[in-house]
Amino acid sequence: MNLPETRITDFIKEHHVLTLATSDLNESWCSNCFYTYLKDENAFLFTSDIDTKHALMGVKNPRVSGSVVLETKIVNKIRGIQFTGELVKVDNTEHSRYRLKYLMKFPYAILINTDLWIIKLDLIKMTDNRLRFGKKLIWKRTSNEN
Repeated sequence: MNLPETRITDFIKEHHVLTLATSDLNESWCSNCFYTYLKDENAFLFTSDIDTKHALMGVKNPRVSGSVVLETKIVNKIRGIQFTGELVKVDNTEHSRYRLKYLMKFPYAILINTDLWIIKLDLIKMTDNRLRFGKKLIWKRTSNEN
C-alpha cells in the first residue's frame, strides 16, 4: 500500500479529533469526531450514531472530506491536514477488530452503543509551516489501490 510520508502520519497520530464534512444534493454539514488512525489501512476510524445528520448524509453520499488541525496563533507552528475519502460503516460487534482498536484508544466508549465508521483516505494535503511558510505535503491513493 502507498502510505503517506511519516510527517503526515505522525501528525495524524498526535491528534484525536477530526472535522468531517458531508453533503447530500444541495445540503452540506460538518461534525467533529474522535478518531483513531489505522495506519496499515490509511484510514480514520470513528463512532457516530446512524441517525445523525452527517451519518445519514454519508450513507447517501459516501464521498466525504475533512480536516485535522493544530490550534495555534503562532504562524510558524501552523500544521494541519485536509483530506478526502470514502465513508464506510463497519462491524461493531463485541469482538470486531475495529471495535477493539477504537476501544484501545477510547476505553470509555465501551459505555455507549453506537456505530463504527471508517474513512478510507484517498487524498491528504498537509500544511506544515515549520518546514517553510505555506509548505504543502501531498499524498494521493494510487489508481490501483481500492
